[in-house]
Amino acid sequence: MTKIILDDVLRNKFQDLSSPFELWDESGRFIGLFHPAVDPSRPKALESPISPAELERRSKEKGIGKVYTTAEVLAHLEKL
Repeated sequence: MTKIILDDVLRNKFQDLSSPFELWDESGRFIGLFHPAVDPSRPKALESPISPAELERRSKEKGIGKVYTTAEVLAHLEKL
C-alpha cells in the first residue's frame, strides 16, 4: 500500500473532518474516497448517526432490521 505523508497545510485542512469525504483534483477528476481514522479519545466520533428511537422503530418493522438467532438462521437454511 502506498503511504502519503501530509504537510502541515494539507493536514490542517483534514483535521476537523470526522466522516468520509471525496477527494477531487482541480480539473474535476475524482481521486478517491477518504475515511478518517476514528479517534477513541473523542466519544462523539464513535456514536451512531442513527438515534435510539429510530433503531427501535426499525426493529419493529417486519423483515427489516429484525435480529435473528443463529438457530433461526440455521433452521431457515435447512429448509432451502
